[in-house]
Amino acid sequence: MNGTVPAYYTALAPFRDLFERGNPILTYHKVGPRPRRTRIKGLYVSADLFTRQVRELAGAGFANGALAACAGPRTGRRIVITFDDGYTNVLRHALAPLAETNFQAIQFLVADLLGRHNEWDMPAGEAPEPMMDAAEVREWLAAGHDIGSHTLTHPWLTRLPRKQAREEIAASRKKLEDLFGRPIAHFCYPYGDWNPVVRELVAEAGYRTACTTASDVNTPATDPFALRRFTARYRSRNWREAKAWLAAHWDALLRRT
Repeated sequence: MNGTVPAYYTALAPFRDLFERGNPILTYHKVGPRPRRTRIKGLYVSADLFTRQVRELAGAGFANGALAACAGPRTGRRIVITFDDGYTNVLRHALAPLAETNFQAIQFLVADLLGRHNEWDMPAGEAPEPMMDAAEVREWLAAGHDIGSHTLTHPWLTRLPRKQAREEIAASRKKLEDLFGRPIAHFCYPYGDWNPVVRELVAEAGYRTACTTASDVNTPATDPFALRRFTARYRSRNWREAKAWLAAHWDALLRRT
C-alpha cells in the first residue's frame, strides 16, 4: 500500500486514488458511545462519524460491492461495508444511515455468542458489549443486510489443533445456516489470524471468501480467502497534530475563558 495513505480509514480524501485502483472493503466493529472501561477505543466509531462516512461515500458515487467479486476486476465505484462480531449497537446506530445511503452491509457473527457478550476479550479487562440475539439478527436481515461467520467462539485459529479449528470454522457455518435458513458464504478470521492450514479449512468448509485485517484494495491477483480490508475508525491525534490544532484554535479558546 502507498506509504502516504493513513493506516485507518476516517474520510475518503486520502484513499480516493487508491480506491480507484481496486475493490475496497471497510471494516467496523462497534458503532455508538464507548463505555467508560473500554480498553480498545479504536473499535468504536460514533454514530455521527459513521453517518458522515457513509454519506461521503454515497455522495462520491460509491455503491454496493459484493465480497464474492472483490478478488476480480474493478467494476466502477463499488465498496463493501463489513462489521465484525455482531454487536447490538450496530443494529441500533447503523441501520438508519445504511438505509439512507442505500448501502447493504455484512455482519460477521460469533455463532455461539448470539445474545451474549464479547466474552473472548472480557477476561483481559475489556468492557462488556451486548451481541445481537437471533431476533435482532433477523431484524438485520429483514433490512436487506447479510451475515457471515466469525467462528463459534472467536479464538486465535492458528493456535488451535487442526480438529478444533475445523470445528470453529465449519460448525459455525452450519449453525448459522440452520438458525437463519440461508446460505453462509463468507467467513472472517478472528483477529485477522490465519495461515495456509486455516485457509484450507475455510475453503474446505464451503465458504466462498474470507476476510483478513490486511489494509489494501483487492484486485484479480487477490486470494478470495485473503481479502483485504481497511479498518474504519475516528481520527487519532498525535502530539504534532495536537499542537497544530491548538495553534489554530488558541484565540477562540481564550475568548471562551
